[in-house]
Amino acid sequence: MSTTTATLDNTALHGDTGTALRFITCGSVDDGKSTLIGRLLVDSKTVLQDQLAGVQRGGETDLALLTDGLSAEREQGITIDVAYRYFSTARRKFIIGDAPGHEQYTRNMVTAASAADAAVVLVDATKLAWAAEVEDGTVVKRELLPQTRRHTLLCHLLRVQSVVFAVNKLDAIDDAGLAFERISTALNAFAEAAGVQVAAIVPISALKGWNVATRHADWVGYEGPSLLELLEELPVTAQDEDVPFAFPVQWVEKFSASADTSQGRRVFWGRVASGHVEPGQRVTVLPSNQTATVAQVLSHTRQPKVVHAGHSAGIVLDREVDVSRGDWLLAPGAFEPVREITATVAWLDDEPLVAGRVYWALQGHRWVKAKVARIVDRVNITTLESEPATQLEANSIGDVALSLQQPLAVLPFTQSRTLGSLVLVDTASHKTAAAVLVQPAAAKA
Repeated sequence: MSTTTATLDNTALHGDTGTALRFITCGSVDDGKSTLIGRLLVDSKTVLQDQLAGVQRGGETDLALLTDGLSAEREQGITIDVAYRYFSTARRKFIIGDAPGHEQYTRNMVTAASAADAAVVLVDATKLAWAAEVEDGTVVKRELLPQTRRHTLLCHLLRVQSVVFAVNKLDAIDDAGLAFERISTALNAFAEAAGVQVAAIVPISALKGWNVATRHADWVGYEGPSLLELLEELPVTAQDEDVPFAFPVQWVEKFSASADTSQGRRVFWGRVASGHVEPGQRVTVLPSNQTATVAQVLSHTRQPKVVHAGHSAGIVLDREVDVSRGDWLLAPGAFEPVREITATVAWLDDEPLVAGRVYWALQGHRWVKAKVARIVDRVNITTLESEPATQLEANSIGDVALSLQQPLAVLPFTQSRTLGSLVLVDTASHKTAAAVLVQPAAAKA
């Protein structure tokens, strides 16, 4: 990809612009994430005048305050929690997640990325050594900030479909064209080494609004669309429609007002994780292994219909079987529940992960005990190489082997976001400890 012109691959250019795009802004601390979102809200005329009046500092508008809603965030000038905002253009609706850049809040960033269709990774041009080619006779190696690398890797691991790099604060640099060219080269080299498909690299000034909502002509040699124009074209993440039917039971409605449509039987409510469900289908209950036939399917408005992956449904079976919250309804024979899995984890707890510890593992609404059998390796975010490890520290990424107390139906995360992901929770503190992404070998375990 050229360093001066953003490009989108053919699939991105034909994205479903009629569907709302969920995207996050991420990157290192103070790279301008909250300011960028504030700029998008203002330039799309989503912010009212009284809201703008409430984010004045020293007579100037502080765009970051439009998303930093917690008092602690305003006092410290940082983003702590993920703030979601909504806006739309004539072409599309958007749901934005402003992810914190501080390393200690990486767990919040992971939460936002797990449901995102796209990620805009901010890169602060003023923080990078882009100017010199040679110093003291040595060729300068242009290193990205650790959080830029970490957030990009996490987005890649979490199957965020489109990654866009936005090189920010170029308005504060004298030779902005040279800076953008060299930073783009460094970003492309990193992405290639990490196996990350980059949708575009866009030069912006979030503070001044250059190339954010509208193009800033004749700037840094860039000839591509503005950031917002790119976002209007990006595809949403496809649901797991081609994967066999799987349904995590969230709620059991025992005696409902809809008894006239459910023949007095219990209704099992949840969101279809993969495939689709319609009357006449045979299903197997996990963990009891009982089988039944779907008698009726209700939409979230209690209307009978076929329900596809990603949508809520109420399922009525043809006979009474033992089904509780946390159970799964599965296509018979399509899954082989396993108790041993190998997975990539993003470790989020302050306490290191060590072999032998036991955690709660959550898949859908099902809780099982999981023991860390061994730590396979850890990713060095600087070299991108795997290295031996005996523990994983906070915000590390590595591979581990887990032993489950009870079997789960899993697929590789590359095949299914829902069936391939778990969350580890500390049994004592009840804090989220890790995001777990099942590797392909697990499907054969």
